[in-house]
Amino acid sequence: MGLDNIAQPGRVISILIVDDHHIFRQGVELNLKLHGDLRVVGHGANGEEALEKIRALEPDVVIMDINLPRMNGMQVTRQLAAEHHRTRVIMLTAYDDMEQVIHAMRAGASAYCPKEIEPDRLVEVIRHVQQGHFVVYDQVFDAQGIAEWLDKGVETVAGQYYVDLADTFSPLSAREMEILRYVTRGLSNKEIAHTLRISHQTVKNHMTSILRKLAVEDRTQAAVYALRHGWVRLTDTESQDRS
Repeated sequence: MGLDNIAQPGRVISILIVDDHHIFRQGVELNLKLHGDLRVVGHGANGEEALEKIRALEPDVVIMDINLPRMNGMQVTRQLAAEHHRTRVIMLTAYDDMEQVIHAMRAGASAYCPKEIEPDRLVEVIRHVQQGHFVVYDQVFDAQGIAEWLDKGVETVAGQYYVDLADTFSPLSAREMEILRYVTRGLSNKEIAHTLRISHQTVKNHMTSILRKLAVEDRTQAAVYALRHGWVRLTDTESQDRS
């Protein structure tokens, strides 16, 4: 099913907008206010604030960027899925490639949209998501359909290199994301172990899992992957280095 199969407006849909650019959040809200069945109930500027407000406000839908301070959008989505929260996540991001889409949907997102999306299209995505559908670009899926789409996507992107695809493009755990952040700062496994007060072997085990999930060959590729996809912000790592 495509987005042209317009989802009919139903009850009022409550929405939280999360992006670290105030003007962008304001622009999205102004467009949504034009529709009587949509109501923006709050804003967030970083991942931690997003989690706090989702838990407090319980919006139907959160429209969220991936590249966020403190905690990225992938981490927020994964945490919401772990809590079995009813809020459905629409990723609205400038980071637009198939690997990123797979990561987002596997983390628990209901839709993935580039920031260049037309306002009316975004409205239709919101309505479809509220009705329990999953949206990737202009395609609309049910639960079985998105599962099949993800399986095919993983096989297409990584299948030619990896025999066991069970963990490939699976969400990183909180600890794995923490370690990946230190990797982007140039710390060795030994330095990460000392900083986190865990064993060197534990760090190595986590790194093995990270490489498998990202379908990359070494820690340098993992660091580049994280930065290229907006999972880690250089400004965040620099501020941590100064603290």
